[in-house]
Amino acid sequence: LTPKVFTFDYAFDAFSSQEHVFEAVVPLVHRFVDGFNATVLAYGQTGSGKTWTMGTGLELMPDQLRGIVPRAIDLIFQTISDKSAADCSLAVSFLELYNEELVDLLNPVIKHSRPNTASSSHSNNPGSSQSNNPNAPNIREDAHGHIVWSNVREEPVTCPQDLVSCLQRGSLCRSTGSTDMNAASSRSHAIFTIILKQKEKQSLPQTYRTITSKFHFVDLAGSERLKRTNAEGDRKKEGISINQGLLALGNCISALGDESRRPGAHIPYRDSKLTRMLQDSLGGNSQTLMIACVSPSESSYGETVSTLTYANRARNIKNKSEVVQE
Repeated sequence: LTPKVFTFDYAFDAFSSQEHVFEAVVPLVHRFVDGFNATVLAYGQTGSGKTWTMGTGLELMPDQLRGIVPRAIDLIFQTISDKSAADCSLAVSFLELYNEELVDLLNPVIKHSRPNTASSSHSNNPGSSQSNNPNAPNIREDAHGHIVWSNVREEPVTCPQDLVSCLQRGSLCRSTGSTDMNAASSRSHAIFTIILKQKEKQSLPQTYRTITSKFHFVDLAGSERLKRTNAEGDRKKEGISINQGLLALGNCISALGDESRRPGAHIPYRDSKLTRMLQDSLGGNSQTLMIACVSPSESSYGETVSTLTYANRARNIKNKSEVVQE
């Protein structure tokens, strides 16, 4: 095999602890509390350990085995408690992108009405609400060009246990299925978002500044080759939809990471709802960390090289993060 060289900020082997991996996320937590948007994105083939690394599974783990999200939750509350100058409030949302349709995992009214698999895989407008339902979650741009999600439940939380409860409740509703490569394969992309609002008193009487920051934890469904998963029926349709979204993501990463790209060149964010949702995280107003999960198996060589190539390109993306204040 021809040797290939990639450049990354961190590299973790199979013996690295969850705590060691989380050290790469700690700076983003502090920037989030300072008022900047942040994103942690887990990318890789199916069965490579994305959900384990993110800690968005349903298993109850001892402290040393907890993933990124539970550890970040504890650190966020710890950091906020040390910052006594501002009046802080927290809320959380949990969205699933299943067959190019958005599902609000924290909304008890609609969480069981999952879009039809066959009909929802042919959406032509990534920004529109599914099935012409005006109450369904949808994606749009605000007056400042930032991506916002409408009709999404943002549940207030006051302690780490509240956040973990929302994570577990939403994870219970996520779409999973069995394939030949993964007995509990995620069949959807999931975005767990923590929203922090800080109200700071200004020097003038009765004047305040409100800062809103968002931390997105993105657990992507793994790319998969149908001939290896042997998926049939709904599993096959889900796999095709997953690969289409990841292809669109790869195209955006390639375009943004192209060092010869001219300023203002077109980026195909609208090719998929996944890339539309991640528009601010990729080349926008966010500090973003991509975690590329790969398999050491020789049979996964092709998928591993593809994942490393995209992650290497993503390292060239230049985001412009700024504090969003009112």
